[in-house]
Amino acid sequence: MHSLVQPNSWVVLKLPSGNLRVLQVAPNTTISLGKYGSFPTNLIIQRPYHLTYELEDKLPGEKFNRLRIVPPAELYADVLSDGASALPSEDATPAPDAEDADNATPTGVEYSLVDSDSGAVVATTDRAEIARQTLTLAEIEALKKDGTNAGREIIAKLMLSHTAIDKKTEYSLAKYKLLKTRKYIRRFSIVPLDVPMLDYWTLEDKDPGKILDMRDEMIALLGCWANVHFGGTDPCEAQPTEKIEQGGEDTNMEEQELVQTSAPGRWLVIDDVSGLLVAAMAERMGILYPPETDGLNQERKGHKRSSSRQGDSSAGQQAVPKDQEVPTEPTVQHNDKTEPKNESEEVPQPKSPQATHKRPADHEKHRRDDAIPYAHANTITHIHPNAQPSLSFLRYYDFDFVNPSHTPHHPLTKHLMTLSWLQLLEPELDSTYNSAPQEATAEEIYSWKTNRRSAYHRKRKRWVRTRYIVDTTRKGEFSGLVVASTMDPVSVMRHAVPLLAGGAPIAIYSQSIEALTELADCYSLGRRAAWATNMPEELVGKSVEEQERWAGNDDFPLNPSLVLGASIQTSRVRKWQVLPGRTHPLMTSKGGPEGYIFTAWRVKPAEGKVEARGKLRSRKRKAGEQGAA
Repeated sequence: MHSLVQPNSWVVLKLPSGNLRVLQVAPNTTISLGKYGSFPTNLIIQRPYHLTYELEDKLPGEKFNRLRIVPPAELYADVLSDGASALPSEDATPAPDAEDADNATPTGVEYSLVDSDSGAVVATTDRAEIARQTLTLAEIEALKKDGTNAGREIIAKLMLSHTAIDKKTEYSLAKYKLLKTRKYIRRFSIVPLDVPMLDYWTLEDKDPGKILDMRDEMIALLGCWANVHFGGTDPCEAQPTEKIEQGGEDTNMEEQELVQTSAPGRWLVIDDVSGLLVAAMAERMGILYPPETDGLNQERKGHKRSSSRQGDSSAGQQAVPKDQEVPTEPTVQHNDKTEPKNESEEVPQPKSPQATHKRPADHEKHRRDDAIPYAHANTITHIHPNAQPSLSFLRYYDFDFVNPSHTPHHPLTKHLMTLSWLQLLEPELDSTYNSAPQEATAEEIYSWKTNRRSAYHRKRKRWVRTRYIVDTTRKGEFSGLVVASTMDPVSVMRHAVPLLAGGAPIAIYSQSIEALTELADCYSLGRRAAWATNMPEELVGKSVEEQERWAGNDDFPLNPSLVLGASIQTSRVRKWQVLPGRTHPLMTSKGGPEGYIFTAWRVKPAEGKVEARGKLRSRKRKAGEQGAA
């Protein structure tokens, strides 16, 4: 998590009214907060989070508001006050309509209570006696239009013009001031858009059904029971790069092998909540946020390159004295334009007369088409039912899930792998997995046009990535399984459990308890005992691997010997009002599905017959011997 507001990052603005504004901080733009005003984004970039800003009055000739950082002493002045100021009596009772003076009814209106049976007037009330706010609605609107002193002036005038302010209790006065402050003060605070804030914003302001009404405490339970943590660094990343020869040319590419290591920290995920579960797991694993140093280094490099270009252009325009000789430099033709060539660089000579396109002489390393861009440890493998994964929430963390190559510096580019259920279960039916690009030599590739050559490399890289993801996933040995989906959990476990390593935790979220109850019954103690005494006939004599991938029948939908400790739980955090003498849970809260979690552990059944050793002595006999003695 970054400590400063980065350019083009997504942040949350908390307004005084309690509303949340999620927006992207694009440099050199203006953020509008409606009635509060507007301000340039450059005023908050590279500033710390959790600061409270106040929009000052517009200066003459400016169309935006400047910002002022509100110090903590001013923010919590009422809380830190020692009560030296005179407070009204606690025995006073506020008027019913004094809490919202803006909606005050006109004065001089009488209200009568009439008996419905006889029609007689029981009581009559004159509203002129109850109206306590002397400011009219027109005066309040005029003060709002002026908007001076960041709204503090209108709050002060509203409190001074209240005729019954001295009759309010301490609690009523604080509540009245808080209501007016939230309505008129021009302040906001900036908080980071982390996973809990994204979940809260989606539940309260957006579409809760998009994340299956999954609350923050349920996300935390999934991460804890699945033991999601940092799984270690990739051992292949520390290997030095090797130069290989392809087609008689030194390509200076990285040599990687298509192998599956037994490194820990590989989690299997089934996410149908738009990427919220993947983001929560990536945050625990330390791969959700891009490194802050990379962005600064890129910005510095871009600045150095621009400054060097400007310096070269300015130096080229300066006059050279006649007594100094200027050495001639070789030039290289690129698209009918001549550019100076440095002495340290060498002009590559084509080794074949058929090669009409040369490789660019760049310092960056060019990877082979069959190089694997994924890590072997601390990875997330996401299985989805569609042609493309639905991970729209990852865009709030600067990751392009549609085309990961656009964000090469993001950790998820190397640590997030996606595949469909078709590629996992029937890879021979997938066109991408089976349609291998045609083989071509380096000379043939260099002789093609740019568009054809780019399409060839793109298709081959996609085919290599797909083959690697499918093959490594089908080999299994994952460290855990986390599921938040509307699919039948029994069918999910039938294909996902054989992919887990021994002792791997399992955590499945569901909106209702019925589906998880059916799943827990498949791994109950009774089914496990029946399996041990009367195994299905079609499994007799088969190996453990064949038993693990068994499709099941009516009596045993799943193999009950593969999972232990199956249980179902739920949790809900209730908010409390904590006030002196008035501490109680809030009576109103958001409804929706309760949400339940199924937890279990993957086990490896022992091969062969298990025999008990030692003396077997019953407790009843031992108790009888002690009684006789």
